[in-house]
Amino acid sequence: MSVFLGTHENRFDAKGRVSIPAGFRSVLKSQQKEGDALVILRPSHTLPCIEAWPAVAFARLTEPLDRLDMFSDEHDDLAAAIYADAYPMDPDREGRLMLPDFLREHAGLQDVSTAAFMGVGRIFQIWEPEAARLRRTEARQKSRRVTIPAASQTSQRED
Repeated sequence: MSVFLGTHENRFDAKGRVSIPAGFRSVLKSQQKEGDALVILRPSHTLPCIEAWPAVAFARLTEPLDRLDMFSDEHDDLAAAIYADAYPMDPDREGRLMLPDFLREHAGLQDVSTAAFMGVGRIFQIWEPEAARLRRTEARQKSRRVTIPAASQTSQRED
């Protein structure tokens, strides 16, 4: 499985477009199914950045909704949080995107000349460059305290 790796800074052009890094475009294209947008952009729930999801990964993100009563407040809240601010996007031939104003504001990108594209595995994030640098530093510090639980016996056995 291809993943998004590294941090790359790209410049906004005079029309406000920014290029998805070539390596990230390759990963997106390898996962794209016919009829799907290349990428789905949405604001992060917890960080001041834009999340960029391959359509197939975004579909997996939304699967838990199917387990909720579709007429419940919980379903409505989660559906609004996931879908209402999601933007399916296809870049132009040069790989450039025009980021929606709402998302640029969320990520603090309205008055900057570059954006930082940060690979985080299955998705990538788009940041204001200094905020991305601070986030990477913070993540490295916090990751030193992370312990990953061992896989349970039942999940390891497929009888």
